[in-house]
Amino acid sequence: MLTDTDDDFFFEEDKMGMTVSTKSVVVVKDDTNLIGISIGGGAPLCPCLYIVQVFDGTPAAREGSLESGDELLAINSTSVKGKTKVQVAKMIQAASQQVTIHYNKLHADPERGKSLDIILKKLKHRIVDNMSSNTADTLGLSRAILCNDSLVKRLEELEGTEMMYKGMVDHARRMLKAYYDLLQTYRAFGDCFMKISTREPQMRASEAFRIFGEFHRNLEKDGLSIIKKIKPILDDLGTYLHKAIPDTKLTVKRYMDAKFTYLSYCLKVKEMDDEEHGFASIQEPLYRVETGNYEYRLILRCRQDARAKFAKLRTDVLEKMELLECKHANDLTKQLRSLLDCMAELNRSIVERMEALPHLFPIEVDFKETDFQYKSKILEPQKMDDEEEEAAQQQMQGKNKSSNNNGDVVCGLEAVETPAQIINVPSNAQEQEALLLTDNTKDSLLSAENPSSIKNEKLLKDLGLLGIDLSTSLSHLSLDNKQNATSSNGAHDFDLFINQKATTSVDSKNQLEKDLMACNAFETDLLLQ
Repeated sequence: MLTDTDDDFFFEEDKMGMTVSTKSVVVVKDDTNLIGISIGGGAPLCPCLYIVQVFDGTPAAREGSLESGDELLAINSTSVKGKTKVQVAKMIQAASQQVTIHYNKLHADPERGKSLDIILKKLKHRIVDNMSSNTADTLGLSRAILCNDSLVKRLEELEGTEMMYKGMVDHARRMLKAYYDLLQTYRAFGDCFMKISTREPQMRASEAFRIFGEFHRNLEKDGLSIIKKIKPILDDLGTYLHKAIPDTKLTVKRYMDAKFTYLSYCLKVKEMDDEEHGFASIQEPLYRVETGNYEYRLILRCRQDARAKFAKLRTDVLEKMELLECKHANDLTKQLRSLLDCMAELNRSIVERMEALPHLFPIEVDFKETDFQYKSKILEPQKMDDEEEEAAQQQMQGKNKSSNNNGDVVCGLEAVETPAQIINVPSNAQEQEALLLTDNTKDSLLSAENPSSIKNEKLLKDLGLLGIDLSTSLSHLSLDNKQNATSSNGAHDFDLFINQKATTSVDSKNQLEKDLMACNAFETDLLLQ
């Protein structure tokens, strides 16, 4: 069906299933004599005039009724049918302080604008976002970009801050785990010396061993109390790392999705504008323009909605990043100061206990002559000269004669004891007394090993140190990754003092046992001399 309007022929409007409703609005112009809209369409190509964009912070935007894609019908009761967009703009400027606009409200579904073309453009923007501008231009990839986007730099700073916090928290947890292992060594020392003190016949030596063992136990108690004080500090840093930053990154992810959607609609509008200009330059009609340009107006409405969502998410991201930066600036110094104060308190407590410890050594301990005779080939008795061997034989013969007369002393292979297995000694005093009174001490200690390991795991879990392996290096803080991070994000570096792998081979374990036994033999020889 053809319509005759001022000797120009247009097709019937193709609304593409969308509906319109007639409304009017009064807009008060600003000091610049504008209402803040841009107009498209109009004679001689399009049968209607429509709003292309409503600018932010203008009277039309503050009023809120006019939207992109709405058709203009009249300005101050004067019809705009058949007029050009320049003429309509002059009518608005010529009006008084208030402008009454009659328009057809376009009821469009934004989901209809999400075509395959928009999805592909969005995908292209994601790809182009990860490459340089020169590369995109060389490949001929058309794109829409945000100029002077300050948020990009702040996102890079956020990634650097996240890396710094991650390295700092992991480094601190590994350091506390190393301190915890050292404290367990203190406790093992204390348990061993307490056990020795219970079996030492000399009163002075027994008291010295008891005080020395109690000293190591107190070191373990003080250290655990300090670690419990440090745990809330690491929890606060972990909250910033595992909750605040991921929440901001999730908002950034939604913001980037809205950004690419908005840029895709902008690129689509630009392509449709170029298409119109191309057809107009060769004076060829374009069907969608001659039928009311509803497809273009739908994309304009979708672009406006995408821009509103993009602006809202951008504001949310900026607010959250400002909060993160404030928390980072205010809390990080406080948390690090508390961490250093706790470590200094631990060192001071150790120094105070060492200064308060009386001089216990050297002490005198009675040994049997057969105490240091071993069946093991690793530990051999000290070799003596010929004269010393003769003197020792004569001395042994004299003692044998006296022992035969008395009939009590047992010597020789019957008096040689095999080295005991290395087992965990329980720290509970009641368990120690029960084990000492038990005939089968070895079986009792082995049966008590499992509850102690369970208690150790529970304590590690309470301290937040369970699952930390000091024998493996941090993967995300390796040398290569640190160099890459320094070159890309700035100077974020960490010095790791624990970067050794565990040796699990049988030969290395055997060699370690041999070295320990040889060291013990050397110390025993020094004591005997």
